[in-house]
Amino acid sequence: MSSRARPRRWWDFVPPYHYNDCNDHNDCNDNHLVRPRHGGLLLVLALAWIGVASGAGTAAERAAVLGPGGAADLVLAAPIDRWDEAVPLGNGLLGGLLWGSGPNVKLSLDRGDLWDLRVPETLLRSDWNYATMQKLVAEKNQARMVELFDNPYNAVPYATKIPAGRLEIALDKSQSARSFRLDLARAVGRVDVGAGSVEVFYSARQPVAMIRVAGPAPQWKIVPPASLGQLGYGPVQRGSEGPITWTLQEGALGLRYAVVAGERRASDATEIALTVTSTRDDPDPLALGRKRVAAALEAGYAAMLDPHVSWWGAFWSRSGVRVPDQQVQQHYDLVQYFYGSASRRGAPPIPLQGVWTADEGSLPPWHGDYHHDLNTQLTYWAYLASGRLEEGSAFLDFLWALLPAHRRFAREFYAAPGAAVPGVMTLDGKPMGGWGQYSLSPTNGAWVAQAFHLHWRYTMDRKFLADQAYPYCTAIAECLEGLLRPGPGGRLKLPLSTSPEIHDNSMRAWLAPNSNYDLALLRWLSGALAEMARDLGRRTDAERWQGLLDRLDPLAVDPKTNALRLAPDESLTVSHRHFSHLMAIHPLGTLHVEGTDRDRQVIAASLAELERLGTSAWCGYSFSWMACMSARAGQPETADRYLGRYLEAFISRNGFHVNGDYKRRGYSSFTYRPFTLEGNFAAGQAVHEMLLQSWGGVVRLFPAVPAAWSDVAFDDLRAEGAFRVSARRRAGRTAWVRIVAEHDGPLRLRDPFGPRPAAWNRTDLRKEAARAGTDYLLTLRAGETLEAAATD
Repeated sequence: MSSRARPRRWWDFVPPYHYNDCNDHNDCNDNHLVRPRHGGLLLVLALAWIGVASGAGTAAERAAVLGPGGAADLVLAAPIDRWDEAVPLGNGLLGGLLWGSGPNVKLSLDRGDLWDLRVPETLLRSDWNYATMQKLVAEKNQARMVELFDNPYNAVPYATKIPAGRLEIALDKSQSARSFRLDLARAVGRVDVGAGSVEVFYSARQPVAMIRVAGPAPQWKIVPPASLGQLGYGPVQRGSEGPITWTLQEGALGLRYAVVAGERRASDATEIALTVTSTRDDPDPLALGRKRVAAALEAGYAAMLDPHVSWWGAFWSRSGVRVPDQQVQQHYDLVQYFYGSASRRGAPPIPLQGVWTADEGSLPPWHGDYHHDLNTQLTYWAYLASGRLEEGSAFLDFLWALLPAHRRFAREFYAAPGAAVPGVMTLDGKPMGGWGQYSLSPTNGAWVAQAFHLHWRYTMDRKFLADQAYPYCTAIAECLEGLLRPGPGGRLKLPLSTSPEIHDNSMRAWLAPNSNYDLALLRWLSGALAEMARDLGRRTDAERWQGLLDRLDPLAVDPKTNALRLAPDESLTVSHRHFSHLMAIHPLGTLHVEGTDRDRQVIAASLAELERLGTSAWCGYSFSWMACMSARAGQPETADRYLGRYLEAFISRNGFHVNGDYKRRGYSSFTYRPFTLEGNFAAGQAVHEMLLQSWGGVVRLFPAVPAAWSDVAFDDLRAEGAFRVSARRRAGRTAWVRIVAEHDGPLRLRDPFGPRPAAWNRTDLRKEAARAGTDYLLTLRAGETLEAAATD
């Protein structure tokens, strides 16, 4: 088949996965700081806190803050009997979970683009569209709604993410698992087995995993996933030649993938190389897998480990946070690690379970798919502030590559111009069905589009703005603009309106247009486009988007409680997991505490209402999100309380967010434990919101730090405007700050010292003209540094 005639798949629009390309400015330097361990670490940490106490920004202090501390390593007692309590390892494309008991060690295997991409037949019907949905809502025909839009998601097992299998290692009878450790600094998993050890890492430079079993030679085998029978797949093909063993699985729509492993004996240890290859890589995935494994075995464990450790040293050198709450600290470091191990440019971005698909004999919860009514958005909240730009760009690259598919979806489903993003989506960008109110809500695309706008605001990359951010947001807005119709007074309304996931899958879920969820997103997108158009000098465009904003209603507020409503005629009256009606507060930030007295009143009443209604119907991510919102609202103690409850009740012992209060601490009536990742990343963002905020063009240091965090430090967190910010807080007061500009531009800095005297490296800041109330106003050139320390 010629290249012209070959069917186009999602990967045709995404660069192939390269490990050795220097996409990041740190990637090619093998001399980056690698965090000292054990005794050396304790000495550096001691020196660091001496530096904090003096308020100085010394080199020793900086080195101590960047990267994870050895005390933050994940250490788990054996046995680990569940895959979702395992040590997570990965390199963005491949992932593994290390667990087991006694002499049996297991490594669950995954690859990010292993998908069964078949589409349920119902979704191909000519009446599977928005017009039918509007007709059924008008008729209140719930049974037909479920049949057309929800059942396809549940009636057949595809489309779905699929697992790769498992490697099972039987150790010598003299060895038994005692404990498991994740060395965060080096991204290496380790099993203490008494007389020896098992070490595993997923190479950051090559698409392989390496295993070293010290001591007597083990026995091992590749175990295919039992769940593939649900998809109608035939039996796996097995083979071996010399030291290399493999399985080859035929999937749907031409997918074939191989799990290939081989071993060699090196001194007193057995080294195993492992990879998962597919037709995504090569028409002959088995040949490619054997080639990769043979090359890794020839290089050997130690030679493969060195560049891997170098990559992770560079990763950790980009930013760092130190807070006195050890549980918060460990989870924050783990969330950063998740970005490095599960999200890389050229590989698919993080779906519900990342590269750690379920290994319990079944297909993953919720198909392991891309949910855009909350999950992907929360997952990519925290990458910007921590400077994980390469990792976050995996999400943007993916969405940009799928824009042609989403333009087709807008035409075919909504009969509208522009682009629409399915709220529940396959790897190749197609809808999957589900509760129609949310899986097919057109405004979900506006929430997705915020990722493009924020990436521009944090990098000030004008080329990205012109080439991707503005065009992507415009495409989403054109679809929504095409759906809006004038209502009473000429105000624009959507034909259908919802608020995820209120009233579940029922007719009550169709709210009076426009819900505050839809309205907040429409208002934000219009304003953001006007801002981007003005920056690009597109005056006519700016007027167009401002005109759209002017024709939208203000947010609906309950006249009795002053809290934001669900819709113009309905208020929240029960505990609910999804804070969709409060989008304007966070993450959109269009309603904020630096607005009018009325704005502050509405924010306070809205958050108080959530607390009054209780948390019985919340999931784990709800607590993380509430921590973010509370911090944004200037309520540090509330933020700390909800972050603490999340960490107490809603994470597995390996740190995975498991949605429900499975420990039954009384925080939620959901006591199940399906693993998804968005709660983890939202918790990481909550820490950022407590330490540094930069919305609205103002950089604020320590805006929502709880009283218990009297000594806090961070280095090179990013702020909007393309600034890298470092700061120290001692005894509850700011002691030192440094801001480095990455682009020419204005800086508006909320005075971090208040009435305390401080020494600045810019004498012009002493002039009254450099102040606007409590803010400093100045312009920094790219590479210029602003630095100050308290002098009392």
